Amino acid sequence: MAIKLPIFMDYHSTTPVDPRVIEEMLPYFNEKFGNAASRSHAFGWTAEEAVDYARERIGKLINAQSEKEIVFTSGATESNNVAIKGVAEFYKEKGNHIITTVIEHKAVLDTCKRLEKEGYEVTYLGVGKDGRVDPDDVKKAMTDKTILVSVMLANNEIGTVQPIEEIGKLTRERGVLLHSDAVQGVGKVPFDVQKMNVDLASITAHKMYGPKGVGGLYVRRSKPRVRLVAQMDGGGHERGMRSGTLNVPGIVGFGKAADIMLKEGKEEGARLLGMRAPPPEARSRSRRSSSTTTPGCCRATSTSRSLRRGRGRDDGDQGRRRELRLGVRPRARASYVLRALGVGDELAHSASASASAATRLRRESTSFRTSSSTRSSTSGTCPRCTRCTRTASTSRASSGSLTEPGSREPGSTSEREQRWPTAIK
Repeated sequence: MAIKLPIFMDYHSTTPVDPRVIEEMLPYFNEKFGNAASRSHAFGWTAEEAVDYARERIGKLINAQSEKEIVFTSGATESNNVAIKGVAEFYKEKGNHIITTVIEHKAVLDTCKRLEKEGYEVTYLGVGKDGRVDPDDVKKAMTDKTILVSVMLANNEIGTVQPIEEIGKLTRERGVLLHSDAVQGVGKVPFDVQKMNVDLASITAHKMYGPKGVGGLYVRRSKPRVRLVAQMDGGGHERGMRSGTLNVPGIVGFGKAADIMLKEGKEEGARLLGMRAPPPEARSRSRRSSSTTTPGCCRATSTSRSLRRGRGRDDGDQGRRRELRLGVRPRARASYVLRALGVGDELAHSASASASAATRLRRESTSFRTSSSTRSSTSGTCPRCTRCTRTASTSRASSGSLTEPGSREPGSTSEREQRWPTAIK
């Protein structure tokens, strides 16, 4: 079996688009190209119908009560901003205190830092060595001024699943809204906004085999009804919560990806957990629990030291050659997530210390898998990478041998392509 290098191992960062998703999206680029906000003709009606169907599919994935509770955005970063800033502004007369954790995605942490500059108080809760926040810490941190608790469903670096249901019980008892950045866990681990008392949830398409550039925000409409201050004005789209022309092809793909995850995610998660299970002699030493991490996320400490070796003042070329050969660069800064777990600097700097090991080995056929009968063998994969057998290097694969930066003629290719060739023989 020939292996095409480099191998993409970080399906926590993004996933390729499932061919079934692409197929459903295509007509909305040039045949059914209407604007979903155009309600005076058939082209707009068709687009609006497709958008509403996608809302319904996404709503079913998280058990929303109504498809109207799904607000489309450009991605999870925007969803997090709309949720946290929108709640903070609308409920500022009630309180100005927000609770989150130190290992949230930067889209949450940076948003909270911005609110701190505007006079809001933010409590950043620590986590245990397993990466989980203690619900009791959330309970102790809540005050009469607390208006929002924001805790991610699963961590984007280490795959740790947070006790959202337990936290949801506490927030509901206190009348505090609960937001969850659910991007890394939706479709892979149980996530029911009704059962878990989640009031707002950020999700995105490209982490579940959908297209990039489209995301969603679940906003509860009843018991309680959540109100937001819009962060983008102009047109009043999405019931006034997010103005802007909707990305109809992307939304259609998002809906299809959600439908696939709803139908196949549980089965794939179980299959991958079986692949991740340690041998009998190692089970007694294993500290990882299938109930507290996403099924396909495995930790693999690796090449930080070897990558940094040779990058000194007198040996930079050797370091660059290593980077080219491996197809990765060492972290510029230590992972704040790993440091929060109390690990040392060496591990925190590791280039792939806690990336999702979503290795896809290319078989003789490079086509996507479209049914269980054509599943490829994988090693340490995650549920987001269960329908694809091709690696990250396909469309721009180079047929030439590996060369050093600057060795090609000027103008023959970009500097990025020289430094990071997508195919290495």
